[in-house]
Amino acid sequence: MLEVIGLLAETATNGTGTETVTDNGINWKAVLDIVVKWATTTGIRLIIALLIMIISFKIINVVSRKIYKRLEKKKADPTLSRALTGTARLGLKLLILLGLIAYVGIETASVSAIIASLGVGISLAVQGTLSNFAGGVIIIVMRPFKLGDFITSNGQSGTVEDIKLFYTQIVTPDNKVIYIPNGTLANNVIVNNSVKDTRRVDIIMSVSYDSDLDLVKKVSRSVLENCDLVLKSPECMVEVGNYADSGVEIYVRGWCNRPDYWKTYYKLMYDLKMAYDEYHITIPYNQIDVHVDNVK
Repeated sequence: MLEVIGLLAETATNGTGTETVTDNGINWKAVLDIVVKWATTTGIRLIIALLIMIISFKIINVVSRKIYKRLEKKKADPTLSRALTGTARLGLKLLILLGLIAYVGIETASVSAIIASLGVGISLAVQGTLSNFAGGVIIIVMRPFKLGDFITSNGQSGTVEDIKLFYTQIVTPDNKVIYIPNGTLANNVIVNNSVKDTRRVDIIMSVSYDSDLDLVKKVSRSVLENCDLVLKSPECMVEVGNYADSGVEIYVRGWCNRPDYWKTYYKLMYDLKMAYDEYHITIPYNQIDVHVDNVK
């Protein structure tokens, strides 16, 4: 197309040749010849490049999905498998795109220079995004958690559903999706609740200062021992934990299987209250005693 523009300028200034020239000085026959020449050379290469790009991209997508499914069948780490297949898919597409640019006739050196210049400018503008990218690499390599783990970080808790290069997607117990930047995850404390097979259920019960503490401990331990969700080993614990303003705090602790944590927690909360009521153990509430002095 640059040749077409050059010819238009030449015919406009010279007006030479035997071809038909309009009043505006444009040699339309020469223009048509150049357009036909461009269409039969560069145009055909451009169409072929587009077809190759579409077909090759589809092949890459299909092959990457098959590789991921094969790794999944072999029980490979899902986090690493997804990250590697995604990165390989993106890299292959970029290589094919650069090769097709060279095939069409565009100099790859100039394209590389433009990309490098844009990269410098973009890197200065998106430093936070680059930190998220670095955090994603750290998470994928170090793997403090994997897909399916229940984690807590930066005040957010949920099950890890996907790990991207720039953010991690988690799903809360009430089915809300949260996207946490990987830079934030990599630079903050991560609590992974899915590493161990068992978890300890910690419940703090408050009883009146007038209560028989031996009876309270006996009743609380009986509740733990009669709960079929509580494991026999490690041993349960019931102890006086703290003397609070309104009552004595009793620490009730039992172990359960990790998937049964919340079920065990809610059952113990209910059973402890029912047992305390049965033995007339008072659970106090916050109250204030006001003394009025009559000053004459």
